[in-house]
Amino acid sequence: MSTRTTAKTEASHDGTGFASTLRDVLACGVILVDAREKLIFISDEAAQVLSLAAKPERGASTDALPPPLPRLIREVLASGKPASGRPMDLKAEQRPLVAVHVSVIPWREGAAPLGAVVVLNDITSVMRLQQNFRHFDRLASIGTLSASMAHEIRNALQAGKTFFDLLFEKHRDAELVDVARREICRIDAIVSRMLKFVGTAEPAFHEVHLHEVLEHSLRLVQPQLEAKAISVNRSFQAAPDRVAGDDLQLQQAFVNLFLNALEAMGPSGTLRVATASISPGSIRADRTGQHVDAQICLTIQDTGAGILPGDLPRLFEPFFTTKSNGTGLGLPITKRIIQEHGGEITVQSEPRQGTLFRIILPALGAPS
Repeated sequence: MSTRTTAKTEASHDGTGFASTLRDVLACGVILVDAREKLIFISDEAAQVLSLAAKPERGASTDALPPPLPRLIREVLASGKPASGRPMDLKAEQRPLVAVHVSVIPWREGAAPLGAVVVLNDITSVMRLQQNFRHFDRLASIGTLSASMAHEIRNALQAGKTFFDLLFEKHRDAELVDVARREICRIDAIVSRMLKFVGTAEPAFHEVHLHEVLEHSLRLVQPQLEAKAISVNRSFQAAPDRVAGDDLQLQQAFVNLFLNALEAMGPSGTLRVATASISPGSIRADRTGQHVDAQICLTIQDTGAGILPGDLPRLFEPFFTTKSNGTGLGLPITKRIIQEHGGEITVQSEPRQGTLFRIILPALGAPS
């Protein structure tokens, strides 16, 4: 036997040649084990899939791999039958769970068993994508159902409000009347939010003075401010304060944020509302086609309980709420309104340190 043949045979028996070939032609993770359940080779891709901090040394037991992978390898070596495309959740060192498809193929030379080849395909991202699709499908179904229900509820509510008003005029219990009126208004507000969220109507844009909209929005929540002795700190410094927008929709967005701040604060809290002019870095056009060379930064800050870190990423998700009687639609609607006005909204918060919403809107220049 020639030296080349001998070297080739030795490489074949120790598995390095076969592993090199597999590594070159396969994009998935590959592990090679011998008949004694000892590791011969682990590709970099396999180590990444398994989130191994360090590769086990050559000759280490397959028990060094995350369970239940060693048990499947042991079964294939004992039976000599391949296992193809087995779904498996592996407990990794640096990640909670890794979803993989595992194939274990017996490796033979003639009739002599030499070991097994383990092929790993990480499907964690695929599973996450499937979950997102299912989530979007549920949201679409909920949106369609909500729109239908909201229209029916609103129709019935409008028909009944006239009858309720006549009863309220004759009823002498003022407290009961106020409670009933407030609850009817709350139902109407929830229905309006649902219709706004699932609706596709474009806002009616015109020139709006942002400071006037903010002042009017604060007047709408003045009774709640006074009831909790909340002080308002205004600092309207943006000049100009002109934006292209729908004043009613902007008012709805600001009132949503003010009410959230009020609910988060106890008595004698402070609500800070401030605006400032900032440069966007480059001249661009707004939704009306006019050029803007400045932006307005609006901040709404409260001294309330703050938001838990785990809740912050989901704050603008539809139907997510931490309130016992919340709808989970106020902040998603607010975000949609701001985005429709060419702006963006972000939030900063820490438990017991209050919450700050920051809104950036394109500003119109001085009138020509």
